[in-house]
Amino acid sequence: MSMSETAQGLGSLGDLTGAPVRVEQNVAVLRERKVDKLGRAYATGKRKNAIARVWVKPGKGKITINGRESDVYFARPVLRMMINQPFKITNREGEFDVVCTVTGSGLSGQAGAVRHGISKALSDYEPPLRPALKHAGFLTRDSRVVERKKYGKKKARRSFQFSKR
Repeated sequence: MSMSETAQGLGSLGDLTGAPVRVEQNVAVLRERKVDKLGRAYATGKRKNAIARVWVKPGKGKITINGRESDVYFARPVLRMMINQPFKITNREGEFDVVCTVTGSGLSGQAGAVRHGISKALSDYEPPLRPALKHAGFLTRDSRVVERKKYGKKKARRSFQFSKR
């Protein structure tokens, strides 16, 4: 009597040993859509010392930052490209209006915070977009911040200039 005759599949293997066999299937956890009464998704994005509060709603693709257009607020094309990346990756360019307030840090940190907030808000508004955004790394908070200054040092690590005479 061969092994193939006694056990056909994993289910009958439990019958042979006497112990119950649990066969679990990989079931993806379905995320719920998080939208307020006005149909907007809210998220907070952070980068360096910048904090961006972002609201995303369906519209014509208008991005407003601190009451100004994105072209005016982020004058450099690289920064404008950066905040549009989540829409480009998810093929949703021109479909959502974004209103955000951002404080702290410089323009580069603020652009990173806005991108992080837009990505989180998009994944809350449309949960199926989450894997694409996560794979691109837009849902991960960049935890790098400026190192604090230590006493006895000129900056965080730089020592004072040494002179023998």
